[in-house]
Amino acid sequence: MNDVTLREQQLVALLDTRDWLTNAAQTCAFIAQQFDALNWVGFYRQRPVNMLVLGPFQGLPACNPIPFEQGVCGKAARTRQTQRVDDVHAVPDHIVCDAASRSELVVPVIVDDALWGVLDIDSPNPARFSTDDQHAIERLCRVFVEASDFEAVAA
Repeated sequence: MNDVTLREQQLVALLDTRDWLTNAAQTCAFIAQQFDALNWVGFYRQRPVNMLVLGPFQGLPACNPIPFEQGVCGKAARTRQTQRVDDVHAVPDHIVCDAASRSELVVPVIVDDALWGVLDIDSPNPARFSTDDQHAIERLCRVFVEASDFEAVAA
């Protein structure tokens, strides 16, 4: 059994409720514990349209809110594509919440074909996230979505 499958099975076991809020908190804590060299893991929800607001997270206090037009999280929300950035300081519109963060991985969370929010992960290490990490985190996001009930998502 590979690490991805084992991690997915472990997260499924943790998500023993259908409540999205509890599951989001558990998912953040699980990722923070399972992956090395992270300094922030958290969800931002789309509320209102074209704006991300802070949800459950692990780490230092965070920037809030984040407009779709700014930063790596905004780009992931706007494009609905995962953003893997090796050096956040090279991104012209990067929003600095923690100056220690050097690389970032942001996965859009899609529920019923609508953007619910994003999962944002920061690391103090440049180029921390590999393609394998990206795929593993995307799979863990799918586990979170499949295990959770969500209120109606704004279009």
